Amino acid sequence: MENLPEKVPTEDNVPTSERVLLILRIVAGYGRPVSASDLMRETGLNKSTLYRLLASLRRWGFVMETDALYSPGPACLQMSLNFDVVPLLTLHGYEAMNQLNTLTQETVAITIVMHQEAVCISMLEPRQSLRCSFEKGRSLPLHSGATAKCLLAHLPSVVSQPILQSQFSNMFERQARIEELNLIRQQGYACTESEVDAGVWGISVPLLTQNHQLLGALTLMAPIVRAQDKHAELITATLSAADAIQQRLRSTFKQGSPALFHQS
Repeated sequence: MENLPEKVPTEDNVPTSERVLLILRIVAGYGRPVSASDLMRETGLNKSTLYRLLASLRRWGFVMETDALYSPGPACLQMSLNFDVVPLLTLHGYEAMNQLNTLTQETVAITIVMHQEAVCISMLEPRQSLRCSFEKGRSLPLHSGATAKCLLAHLPSVVSQPILQSQFSNMFERQARIEELNLIRQQGYACTESEVDAGVWGISVPLLTQNHQLLGALTLMAPIVRAQDKHAELITATLSAADAIQQRLRSTFKQGSPALFHQS
């Protein structure tokens, strides 16, 4: 086995509540897809316990199974991307954010997904700041509002489906939201009014890798009274700013770029 500490905790010295973390640690550090027999040997877990915990990890997208071999799933990828994405988007998004803020005189933010919530990592406000729930470093549920819907629409289904199931126990309501997210994905942005904060209109555009994996979202927020006659103008400006951020990221990293820009 590769890239693991010499001594890996086993069933004997790991609390029951932490055994799923033990499995995830081994799968993530194995260096290649790992079999159930290898996992039993490494963890000391019995077969029934191992398969039960693997089923939970698969259900939440942390592990995927191919030909009876286990490897890190898309939820692990999303977490690893977050470590790289925060400084990348903060650095390379500032110029476009500043231009959009100056052009529109409205609030502009970049948000990423972390722990199944939307987390604002960068925010610029006009002189007359907008009263809204967004603050740098604050997390919000992936439920209502342009930002949440935009992010949720572009997450891998293995990540988005459990979130939707927890939000909507009614299958008809859940299906209606899925159809709304499909439309957002097709048109390339999300717009909402007063869904999170009363009197606030928002437009959110996904920031994607060349392989269409979600990095985050660029959002512009304005009072409804100022935005009502300028929707098309504000949407176009935000789309242009998001494209500028993506072009700068791709230009900066086209030579020896991070793995997230070269995934096949």
